[in-house]
Amino acid sequence: MNETEASAENLLADFLTYLSAERRRAALTGESYRRDIEEFFRLVGDTPLQDLQIHHIRRFVAQLHGRGLSGKSLARRLSAWRGFFHYLTLRRGFAHNPCIGLRAPKSPKNLPQALSTDEACHLMEVEDDDALAARDKAMLELFYSSGLRLAELVRLDWHPDQLDLQTAIVRLTGKGNKSREVPVGSHAVAALRKWLEFRALLAKPGEPALFVGKNGQRLTPRAIQYRIEGWAKKLGITAHVHPHMLRHSFASHVLQSSGDLRAVQEMLGHANISTTQIYTHLDFQRLAEVYDKAHPRARKRNAPAESAPQESGKDE
Repeated sequence: MNETEASAENLLADFLTYLSAERRRAALTGESYRRDIEEFFRLVGDTPLQDLQIHHIRRFVAQLHGRGLSGKSLARRLSAWRGFFHYLTLRRGFAHNPCIGLRAPKSPKNLPQALSTDEACHLMEVEDDDALAARDKAMLELFYSSGLRLAELVRLDWHPDQLDLQTAIVRLTGKGNKSREVPVGSHAVAALRKWLEFRALLAKPGEPALFVGKNGQRLTPRAIQYRIEGWAKKLGITAHVHPHMLRHSFASHVLQSSGDLRAVQEMLGHANISTTQIYTHLDFQRLAEVYDKAHPRARKRNAPAESAPQESGKDE
């Protein structure tokens, strides 16, 4: 490793410490920043960081775009790079931030995929006749009941400060270390109570995690994704089911039933209601489908025009 690379790596380590200690960013956020900035270092090569100008950054974005990265992925990388250089100008004496004023190319906005209510209820029909199945059913019910992010479920501990089954409340720490309380449905409470009977036998002594694996330790995000995908296939659900789809389904179905966008925003932990408004588009899609199936005029919009009645020579 040459001197420039060593210096860059040291700056990155200091930046990550700053994010954790001063900005109080979550560990997963720090890891995301690390990956994006290490990728940036590979693009930079031997050019000293302090010599970079906006045209360099623009070229790096173009290179990544040429490799097929979406606008959303590029925007995330630019955000990480911009934050890194903001730190360097703030604390390390760098003269300027070369990422200021740059935006990623726009990508078509895709609506989040949600299960239908029938599909979601069918997915909850896991037979909880052994420890792992009882655990998976409890995870599925909690995802769909309360709209958790995958990282939030992974971090949950079996402690009344986080999960209170008496009051049916789950307390979560989401993005930006923001806390919120979300109700837990009765089916989820029942599934969690059954899982806790198995957990008492499975968890290693002193393990705080609510959901543990066969080794008695906290489940990894990938293990949870794998189990959910497996149950969806076993139950004959053709959609690619993943934890975030259950979060989308929770939000869409609550909004369809209540129409209360602000409440959905609070339960999801969105900082900005504009993020939550995407579910109104999902709701409109459902209404449009119902309209197309139910309204007599809608049914005939794409049908061939009926031939005009022949004149019979008499009034009808």
